[in-house]
Amino acid sequence: MHSPQVDEQILENARRISMLKKTALAASIVMMSTATVHAEGPYRIGITQNNVGVDSYQTTYESAFEAAAEANENVEIVVLDAGGDVARQIGQINNLIQQQVDAIIIWPTNGQAVIPAIRQAHKAGIPVVVTNSKIAEPGLEYIAAFSGPDNVQQGASSAEMMCDALGGEGQIVQISGQPGYTTAMERAGGFEERLAELCPGVELLETQPGNWNRERAQRVMEDFLTKYDRIDGVYAGDDNMGVGALNAAKGAGRADEIVFIGATNFAVGYDAIERGEYYGSIYQSPVDDAEAALQTALDVLDGQEVPKMNFFETPKITAEILSEFERPVF
Repeated sequence: MHSPQVDEQILENARRISMLKKTALAASIVMMSTATVHAEGPYRIGITQNNVGVDSYQTTYESAFEAAAEANENVEIVVLDAGGDVARQIGQINNLIQQQVDAIIIWPTNGQAVIPAIRQAHKAGIPVVVTNSKIAEPGLEYIAAFSGPDNVQQGASSAEMMCDALGGEGQIVQISGQPGYTTAMERAGGFEERLAELCPGVELLETQPGNWNRERAQRVMEDFLTKYDRIDGVYAGDDNMGVGALNAAKGAGRADEIVFIGATNFAVGYDAIERGEYYGSIYQSPVDDAEAALQTALDVLDGQEVPKMNFFETPKITAEILSEFERPVF
């Protein structure tokens, strides 16, 4: 029979052994997690895009992404397109998780709806990089980084150009992007807030969505022209829609009385600025966008410190400085 002192010592030893086992287990879990993120290449990276067929920006982005991956022998990619369908994109994320890719890049169709799927990838130990259009704030804790433009600032910059062009007074309309889409909401919000702050003498008469589509934007502008006898300016969420609005104004014989300003400088917008028909835009390259997303994912996998919000520069572009920029390829 053991003495109470001996029994107490045995219990203490048992507790220490138990603690050591737990510590070793925890360390092994941490090492496994680290190995998942920092494994040696080649890395297998999956991307699910918003809607490649909707405009030339997204088409060019996909080609640039594939070219960047092909130029890097340490990368294998799985390229998917949600076609603008949130449910399809969620299914694609789940499929990439099942494939156990090393990282997932997502161009979200809806910044709120995709959060549960991104959370599942995070739980599975797969780093997620959001590209081009941000997700809603509650989802930020589940991503490794965002890579893309600052769309709020783009909207604000467009408002500054509008104020300059109109001299601080006038009546304008806005053609926004796809309803519920983060980029569309951020550009519109940034524009409206900065416009009210900088030139309260400019009245925003109405906003209607153009869904990133030139023909749809042209129809929206035709309705505006019928409804309003005076329109001094048009702000469009991208140049594709902006040129649609310009075409409608030309058809109505009112283009000369209206200032047109857009964002994401498309080739058609660049050419319209050069012709003097379009006041200005925001220069944004889909090639830079795609290459930055891939590089951000690789930096995360390599264990490098990456800013949570990894913005790239998108400067204003007007006729005065047009020659400083290359004509867009999209």
